[in-house]
Amino acid sequence: MKTLEQFTRSLESVPASTAWYLGDLGEAKGRQEMFIRQSPQRLQVLREHALIQSTISSNRIEGVEVDRARVGTVLFGKALLHDRPEEEVRGYREALSWIHERGAKLPVSQETFLDLHRLSRGRIADAGKFKEKDGDIIETYPDGRSRVRFKPVPASETPRFVRELVEKWQEFLDVRRVNPLVLLAAFNLDFLCIHPFRDGNGRVSRLLLLLQCYHLGFDVGRYVSLERLIEENKERYYETLETSSKEWHTGKHNPWPYINYLLSVLKMAYLEFEERLGKVSATRGEKTALVIQGVEKLSGDFSVAELQRQCPGVSLDMIRRVLKDLRAAERVECLGRGLKSKWRKTEHWELGNTQ
Repeated sequence: MKTLEQFTRSLESVPASTAWYLGDLGEAKGRQEMFIRQSPQRLQVLREHALIQSTISSNRIEGVEVDRARVGTVLFGKALLHDRPEEEVRGYREALSWIHERGAKLPVSQETFLDLHRLSRGRIADAGKFKEKDGDIIETYPDGRSRVRFKPVPASETPRFVRELVEKWQEFLDVRRVNPLVLLAAFNLDFLCIHPFRDGNGRVSRLLLLLQCYHLGFDVGRYVSLERLIEENKERYYETLETSSKEWHTGKHNPWPYINYLLSVLKMAYLEFEERLGKVSATRGEKTALVIQGVEKLSGDFSVAELQRQCPGVSLDMIRRVLKDLRAAERVECLGRGLKSKWRKTEHWELGNTQ
């Protein structure tokens, strides 16, 4: 809430880089409905992929991973779970589903914070409860050394800080003094600095990011995993978070590095969203080019399923047809028989690309 308090005192302008992000995101929001109407079938595929990627990435950022062979069972099965990581991964998927189903109807409130924490932490003993003891955020180095990265709000003050954060969020939305996207990113920074839970704060912050995007009409998180993009840019995430949290307690911090980081994540999500849906209506020749481009991106042996993930909007039959043509041209070779056979680029691949 210290960032929002800072904005209350003075916010006459935003940095030029922030203004550029806001302009680009405003235009992307304007095009959003057109892309969503374009291909309902393809959107369903994107939703399923985003749900899986968001669940895996958000937990992996926090060091929580499951056996890849059990991902499908953990996320969508009804079988008994093996351990705590599996419980947390399934719980995060349930929290995501809840947000996707409710959208903007789910309020940004203290109760929602607690519910999201309870779900994403797999309903362990302190799930859905604010921290009861003070604790610093410690960074540990590979050689065993450690340092205090940040001192969060004391446990005794946490409920009050959370309550005021929610109140200021609604107040700013009502009076429209701050661009809503700047407000969203500032809220996220304040939440992480309050650090209201013993564990799971990062995951809840990403769930709240998705929820607040729904409240503001930016629906891209339904189709492109924001968590995956954050994981792919994890170093910058931690760097900007540390930079913007310095002197947070006194309200003299610089929130813009972290704000710009989150805005850049949203921009990347929209670029990917439009790129994927823009390829849905590609001609046959364009789809052939997409498959060849997909093969180019893959290294080592690859399966048809792996290639299909590189070619959104291209049917399995089309991919097999292109692979057949490439094999006839001796640019790829099949390493076995059957649907699960692996493929490999031959020594003629690069030569074929230059012709």
